[in-house]
Amino acid sequence: MPPAPRERTYSSADNLRLFFRDWGDELSPATPALCLPGLTRNSSDFAKLARHLAPRRVICPDVRGRGRSAHAADWRSYDPAVYLDDIRHLLASLGLGKVILVGTSMGGLLGMAMAAAMPTMLAGLVINDVGPEIGTAGVGRILAYIAKDRPVADWPSAVAHLKEILPHMSLTADDDWLDFARGSYREHPDGLLHFDWDVNLARPLLEPPEPPPDLWALWHATRAIPTLVIRAGVSDILSAETLARMQAAHPDMRQVTLPGVGHAPVLNEPIAVKAIDDFLSAADHRRH
Repeated sequence: MPPAPRERTYSSADNLRLFFRDWGDELSPATPALCLPGLTRNSSDFAKLARHLAPRRVICPDVRGRGRSAHAADWRSYDPAVYLDDIRHLLASLGLGKVILVGTSMGGLLGMAMAAAMPTMLAGLVINDVGPEIGTAGVGRILAYIAKDRPVADWPSAVAHLKEILPHMSLTADDDWLDFARGSYREHPDGLLHFDWDVNLARPLLEPPEPPPDLWALWHATRAIPTLVIRAGVSDILSAETLARMQAAHPDMRQVTLPGVGHAPVLNEPIAVKAIDDFLSAADHRRH
């Protein structure tokens, strides 16, 4: 088994201590991968993928307010522009000038934003189950859930709850569900398991800006960047119709759909793993 990740921290522009896991060989000739998790998720979600990609270097941050990164004193800093600035600081601290971004849900949207704001840093973009039009039912479901802490008594209860609310997850083994639960909850001094994110991160999303951001403009910025989009077959976030429009706007885009899987794929599914392997292999070939 590949070695465990290096667990490291760095400071944001506003002096928040942010955590990341640094997998693989720092001297690998392959372009490093930067893995950005979904809205409330954290770096633990990419552990299996990072091991699979070894010896390629894989950088997996906990976005501010999630996992082992510090919570922000001001909830208004839970903002995509601030997240992008945090990413800039992370890559600068590591001396990395180019990465292949793997982004799940919110992480994929940040990848699209990077294509617009810092395109020279992207050697490739893997977007996991999100696009420039987001299903309103899915967004409503997510926001209603994440904005209020819902403690549970123990890990079996956490697993049972997650299985109930996420019936289309591709997880099957008990150990995989437990790993997923450990990326969702953390034990607190009261003995209960609480969400492993700051519930205040939902507040900016409950008061969206007017007018809303033009996500299609961000998508068009990806046209010059090799891109793979992975869609969950029963996603309520990325529809088949939106995926078709994305393909029309970015003709060279690769895509795969995972039948029967809901939002969001965990990127251990065989179809997803093969698509990522093929995409990264092509990216490495282009580099050389």
